[in-house]
Amino acid sequence: MKAITRERKSIVPKAKGRVLEVGFGSGLNAPFYDREGITHLYALEPSAAMRKRSLKRIADLPFPLEWLDLPGEEIPLPDESVDTVLVTYTLCTIPDVAAALAGMRRVIKPGGSMVFLEHGLAPDEAVAKWQYRLNGVWGRLAGGCHLNRDPAVLIRNAGFQIRSMDQHYAKGAPKFAGFMTGGVAVR
Repeated sequence: MKAITRERKSIVPKAKGRVLEVGFGSGLNAPFYDREGITHLYALEPSAAMRKRSLKRIADLPFPLEWLDLPGEEIPLPDESVDTVLVTYTLCTIPDVAAALAGMRRVIKPGGSMVFLEHGLAPDEAVAKWQYRLNGVWGRLAGGCHLNRDPAVLIRNAGFQIRSMDQHYAKGAPKFAGFMTGGVAVR
């Protein structure tokens, strides 16, 4: 969707230094990375099929990319080893999202950040009601995605401090899946 591409384009360039992208998927964020601002990219993606689908998108990246083929709850990096964790449209699908966020916080260096862009629970009661109604069916159709998770609450509950955040409906996206929360958080 064009609306989601616009969202990615606005947030992904904020990732700098040694970056861990949790839920790399098919590499949809790759074109938007700051090519001079990244020194190393850890791409955490447990699906071999998704890693294969990303090969064209990552072919011209000018920095090293290292695959980590474990789930988001199992980040195999040392404590305080990355400058930025990038997570986009992933917190909605991770089964144990609290454990995954604790792992993300653990690997960020002092002074580092988590850059996030997620869809989730809308503030409008009528939209939220539909998110709860559709959640089970949507999850089965969309790889375990939860429409009714609140990314800002999850991030704060994991011990992060949100430094900047923007919440809005993505233009052109259906409201039940289009309430976006993006920003930067620190340990």
